Amino acid sequence: MAKILVVDDDNSIVLVLQHLLTREGHSVSVAYNGKEGLSAAQQDRPDLIILDLMMPEIDGITVSGILFQDPALRRTPVLILTAKGPAARNILDLVPNVRLYMEKPFDPPELLKNVQRLLAAPAA
Repeated sequence: MAKILVVDDDNSIVLVLQHLLTREGHSVSVAYNGKEGLSAAQQDRPDLIILDLMMPEIDGITVSGILFQDPALRRTPVLILTAKGPAARNILDLVPNVRLYMEKPFDPPELLKNVQRLLAAPAA
């Protein structure tokens, strides 16, 4: 299956996502802040990145922008998973590799459906 990187500073969210995604057969790596997330993305070259917006070190918007500047990662889809609310939806217009936005708390079946959709979509 796919390699998925989860970047979130909330350990409980990371554990839930790790459980859901590995149960579906995906390989999951994790990072707990933006700086770790960038390093993990550059090293592991994931098929999909699930990214929080509000994190220590480097926020998710900045991480998305840096990923988009990297030729090896610019086509990697990013799913934003955040507690920021509807006002943060404009991230979809700001960074081209951000393909989907979901709010916390999230519905696990909906998240899995969106993950499958992003993995099946052609690279933009």
